Amino acid sequence: MSRERRRFLATLGRRSSAQGLERHGERRFPILLALVAQSAVDQLDEVIALFDQAVSARESRAKAKTDAALAERAKKGEARQLLMDVILPVLNDPSIPDEKVGGLLRTQIGLEKLREVASVSWKPLPRDHGRLSALEASYTYLRQFTPHVLNVIDFQGGPGTADLMDAVGRLKELNRVGGRKVPAGAPKSFVPARYADYLAKAKRDGDDTAFRHYWELCTVLVLRDGLRSGDVYVPGSRRYADPGTYLFTPEQWEPRRAEFCQLIRKPAAAADAIAQVKEEFHQAMEDLEQTLANSAPNDAGAVRLDENGRLIIPPLSAEDIPGEARQLRDELSGMLPFVPIASLLIELEARTNFIAGATNLGLTRMSEACGVPYDPLAWTQEWYVRGETLREANTVLVNHHYGLELAKKFGGGTMSSSDGQRFPVRGKSLTARNMTIHGGQVLSTYTHVSDQWSTYGTQQIVPTTREGHLTLDEILGNQTDLLITEHATDTHGATLVNFGLFDLVGKALTPRIRDLGRITMLRVGNPGSTNALYPHAGPLLADRWNEDLITECYPDLLRMGGSLKFGEATASLIVGKWSAASRQNTLAAALKEWGRMRWTLHAARYLSDPVYRRKITRQLNKGESLHALRRDLHYAQQGTIVRPHFSDQTEQAWCLTVLTNAVITWTTEYYGVAIGELRTQGREIRDELLSFIAFGHRENINFFGFITVDIEAELAKLIKGWRPLRPTVVTDAGTSFLLNP
Repeated sequence: MSRERRRFLATLGRRSSAQGLERHGERRFPILLALVAQSAVDQLDEVIALFDQAVSARESRAKAKTDAALAERAKKGEARQLLMDVILPVLNDPSIPDEKVGGLLRTQIGLEKLREVASVSWKPLPRDHGRLSALEASYTYLRQFTPHVLNVIDFQGGPGTADLMDAVGRLKELNRVGGRKVPAGAPKSFVPARYADYLAKAKRDGDDTAFRHYWELCTVLVLRDGLRSGDVYVPGSRRYADPGTYLFTPEQWEPRRAEFCQLIRKPAAAADAIAQVKEEFHQAMEDLEQTLANSAPNDAGAVRLDENGRLIIPPLSAEDIPGEARQLRDELSGMLPFVPIASLLIELEARTNFIAGATNLGLTRMSEACGVPYDPLAWTQEWYVRGETLREANTVLVNHHYGLELAKKFGGGTMSSSDGQRFPVRGKSLTARNMTIHGGQVLSTYTHVSDQWSTYGTQQIVPTTREGHLTLDEILGNQTDLLITEHATDTHGATLVNFGLFDLVGKALTPRIRDLGRITMLRVGNPGSTNALYPHAGPLLADRWNEDLITECYPDLLRMGGSLKFGEATASLIVGKWSAASRQNTLAAALKEWGRMRWTLHAARYLSDPVYRRKITRQLNKGESLHALRRDLHYAQQGTIVRPHFSDQTEQAWCLTVLTNAVITWTTEYYGVAIGELRTQGREIRDELLSFIAFGHRENINFFGFITVDIEAELAKLIKGWRPLRPTVVTDAGTSFLLNP
């Protein structure tokens, strides 16, 4: 049975009552088996995730405590530093006799001040600034659950983790027999160097209790880190499985290799691939060399080198919107008909055949608002509002929007961007996190927006999760007609692993990078030959590309890319594991080295081509501009998320995406109708002006009030399938002015 089939049956079983399962007859047995198997995997992953979360929360608390102590120490150190400003000039002055130095300093500073500063104890800090010591205060709390987790979870170690797994085994035995003292010969080599001094001091002092606490804490922390990197795995888990199982086996991969290489247009041989990359490299460097050579040191608006050879990257100037475009945008917005949100959905459903809801009202309040009884709403919610159906409804909308003539004026549907948006959370939720900058508990919705303003991907994530791990998921899982080949992000997506994987699946990652002048760029030759070829750009290329590592691992890099492209592996799992992998992981090192070269090529083009930079910025602005629309639509409960469970939160996020796309699609349609109306009146509207229209306009849509669901009455308002535009008049000069509606 395929993975998707098992997942479908498990979902069916989870939503079915006992009576509903009885009606399936003999089919209920595979449904129940799939449900039990899927639930076992889900629960196992959930337990490990909670273990990670609890340990990390206490580690973060220890870090905050340590940071506060360091800040207080810095304040006290300021007084000592001020004294040094007085003492050092005296000590460095050879004209002052040694026998007079002490008296002179006591006179200048004063004995009272010297005694005050000397009274403050000033002990040297450990290598980690005291973080493990602060974490030790949570030892009793961690002991409430870590013994149970170690006892029930079958942790397995990969290469290089023998000592860690030995320590885990010894700790399990200590927990079983109630031992208090770490046995002689227990491994310590896995302990990070920053914590080693704690164990050494406890050993010297003969403090067995402190040694046990620090040794156990180190074991738990390193085990947690191993689970994140894939060096430690759990059989039967999905999220924490052996990373090698995510990929095609060599036997599975061999018959697919030629097809994959043809699909992404990459050579199958490492030597040919390296030659291809070198050709791209030299072309990119020639463009960058020309840019730097033609820029004067005092040219404030250009990417240039200053007199010290440092790279200067000025910010892009604001995009100049022609006055004619502004006037057209305002005029078209004023022609859009006024419409309640429910009427908009009914009208659009008649053209696209989809169902959606995302006002955050809840079923009881929705029933009161629209007059539909609660039971039909609850039944529809249970059986039709779920991840698969919402994604399908969204696909219908995106494809309909993609086919609109006006949508093509903004782009060909080949570029997209992704960004996270925080929403406040009310009540307890395992996925929410307290973030001071956002004023409390929040959850993050990570969306992928095309260059045509449509949102084709949505993921609900823990707000502390690195968004870059999820960037590739929705692109590879894209079910719409959009042919995404290029993807822009902010700095969060600019990881070496992402650069490598995007290229290995035939896509281009084009982020807007903060502090671009500080990144390390690669060269393909020695410094002398590189600087001779590129006198201006050469000195920026600090490291040499490791071609030997690429040659050794290139077949496995292709296998990794093919596993993602053909759906064998999930991109977020690969990105997360290989980003955190240890230095001993050769394949992870090769992937990052491949990503460093793609990073270098992108940086060179980014620096040399202002049009390229502006295109990336424009696309990112489209994604960010939709955040306000989503907040306006998500108005009930004061815009807070009240559902505690991740699956319900994910469904709500997809509902919001469907509703957002509905507004964008409806608005695009009526902009097109309005443009046609003006052209019928004899107005000349140039296509290049249309790219400045913002599809986030929503002033003509009523999101609030009583929601009337009268399908026949709403459809009867349409004239030849459309609502009438608000009227205009045309002057002799051919300019339209809006009449009051």
